[in-house]
Amino acid sequence: MIDSFLTIQAPATGEFKDRGSKFFAYAYPARNEEEALAWLAQLRKEHFKARHHCFAWRFGIDGLRFRANDDGEPSGTAGRPILSQIDSAGLTDIVVIVVRYFGGVLLGASGLIHAYREAAAEAIRQSVFVEKIIKDHFQLQFDYALMPDIMQGLKKLDVEILHQTYADNGLLEIAIRKSDTEQHLLKLKASLWKVSPEEAQTLDWPPGLQMEHIS
Repeated sequence: MIDSFLTIQAPATGEFKDRGSKFFAYAYPARNEEEALAWLAQLRKEHFKARHHCFAWRFGIDGLRFRANDDGEPSGTAGRPILSQIDSAGLTDIVVIVVRYFGGVLLGASGLIHAYREAAAEAIRQSVFVEKIIKDHFQLQFDYALMPDIMQGLKKLDVEILHQTYADNGLLEIAIRKSDTEQHLLKLKASLWKVSPEEAQTLDWPPGLQMEHIS
């Protein structure tokens, strides 16, 4: 099960020059098209005199949502080379935008591909990579008589407790790495019933405990 992905921690920049043309690259963490387009709009305002604002993005843990845009450059000479650098680094949830100021000399298709690729690569090289873990979130509502066993069971499994509320009943929000969810919940159930995980497979949660998958 794939439950982690690689992205960048913060915005980063890179630059490439060729025969008078300047290529300024910007890499941004972005979770969706809306965030990516907001970064693009900001750069269009900052670099309003630039001739081209080319970009590529890839989103999602599976990386299936992507786009490459040449913004007036010959087809395939800008967006695709930028996207290739994103993919070479194995990144997702990222947008890379390369702003070009024309220097008066035509670079040709191969020159453009090289320039956009190198500018994007430099921005990515300047980025700090971070691994994001996908987690399942659960809410536990329980009678206080179960609290010692629940807390001990969660501690043994090293489960992250996000929120705790104590009123008429105890209320916890926990997060479990997606690939560990099934096994951890089974072990927690076994510890509460004080049986083996194999025996716990046929059991419901103990009376007084309600478990809800919230995200």
